[in-house]
Amino acid sequence: MTERMRPGAADPLRILGAPLPPPAHEQDALRDELERGLLFTKADSLIGWAVNQSRANSIWPLGFGLACCAIEMMATLGPGFDLSRMGAEVMRPSPRQADLMIVAGRVSLKMAPVLRQLYDQMPDPKWVISMGACASCGGIFNNYAILQGVDKIVPVDVYVPGCPPRPESLIYGIIKLQEKILATGVELGPLWRRGPKKKGAA
Repeated sequence: MTERMRPGAADPLRILGAPLPPPAHEQDALRDELERGLLFTKADSLIGWAVNQSRANSIWPLGFGLACCAIEMMATLGPGFDLSRMGAEVMRPSPRQADLMIVAGRVSLKMAPVLRQLYDQMPDPKWVISMGACASCGGIFNNYAILQGVDKIVPVDVYVPGCPPRPESLIYGIIKLQEKILATGVELGPLWRRGPKKKGAA
């Protein structure tokens, strides 16, 4: 019989301390019960946490692809990889409904202004994932027709390397983006921090 199984032996997995002796007075018991059930926080911290949770777990990518990486991006939506576990399976056909741009493939100089226009039409907050070597640095296309890195026209949040990267790599990139979203602050706008009205103000 092992030490853990012996009767009377202390459980090594128990993390709680020994129970406290009962308080002497009823008021002390009531106060202890209240202190165990109270949670103190600031309203803006709680709202910021809730907003970031909703943003990170309901990402809506823009559904467009530029080259062979788009096939791998489409594969993440299938049953083999199931991107819906990350809450990012709703590919939107319009940039006005999307908050994540996945640049999947090489960007030609002819396509660069179109891609920037799509980015400008997305509502804030918005994020960009550069998927594949061609989108990140031009890849094997080191010539006059291909943009040498999409970060020259749009700000990139996460780079996913590979040629082409596997669907698992894109899912990992989305997980990293979720961590970045959860770590950012939330601007609550001017109405939240408005002070009391001055006398005589409309």
